[in-house]
Amino acid sequence: MTARLGVGFRYGVLVVMATMVLLPLAGIVLTALHSPSEQVSGLSLPEHWSWENFKLAWAQGNFTNLMRSSVLIAVCVVPLAVVLATLAAYGLEVLKVWGNRAMSAGFVLGLTLPVELVVVALYYNLQQVGLTNSYLGIILAEVALFMPFGVYWMQSHFSGLPGELVEAARVDGARDLAVLVRVLLPISWPAVTTLSVLYFMWSWNQFLLVLVMMQDPDRRTAPAGLGLFVGQYSTNIPLLSAASLIVIAPIVLVYLTFQRNFVNGITQGAVKS
Repeated sequence: MTARLGVGFRYGVLVVMATMVLLPLAGIVLTALHSPSEQVSGLSLPEHWSWENFKLAWAQGNFTNLMRSSVLIAVCVVPLAVVLATLAAYGLEVLKVWGNRAMSAGFVLGLTLPVELVVVALYYNLQQVGLTNSYLGIILAEVALFMPFGVYWMQSHFSGLPGELVEAARVDGARDLAVLVRVLLPISWPAVTTLSVLYFMWSWNQFLLVLVMMQDPDRRTAPAGLGLFVGQYSTNIPLLSAASLIVIAPIVLVYLTFQRNFVNGITQGAVKS
């Protein structure tokens, strides 16, 4: 009886939390389908379903260029950051390179460093080497900012793997890189996939860094362009809702595609900790 009550309570909490997330999303979807002349209130159904809001928002917000920039940056940031974080974590946790404890502590401290604290100094540093107002500058900056979490995440994952796997591979004559690629990575895909999804979300949602580093409006990302769009159409709530849904749609699609691996990676991390 007690077990059933416990399970029922957990499911009740999950239902409440899911409702808290889905209700605002449903409100945005319904608002986006209202015509601009209709009165919008809460979760009211539109009198006339207006799908033209999405087409108009895409055209007025210049989302063709903005989405291209977001995809380009994310596609470059995610694999580069994941590879570097995995290699760094492998060296610190498995190979035990010289100074690994101090470097690990440095990466942990990097988790406390907010973007707002370094964005101005980062702008002037990149300006001196000609990397402002360029995709390369934003890609390198995001990779550097994402590294602390990635190294900590993969290091925690490698620490939970049996050390006998590495020892057996070395007895068979495998070199360090072969141990990582052929032994550890095949059993680390849930952790790598989770990290990749998180990196994609963070890169896609990056706002302040892109706003400061990229002065060309046509080369900014979708979230940064959405900020300017809000200023231009602040009174047209259905149009703003349609633009917001356009921006968040890729994140939802990526999460739904890798949902199982993402949950597995999160669950493994929770169990190990």
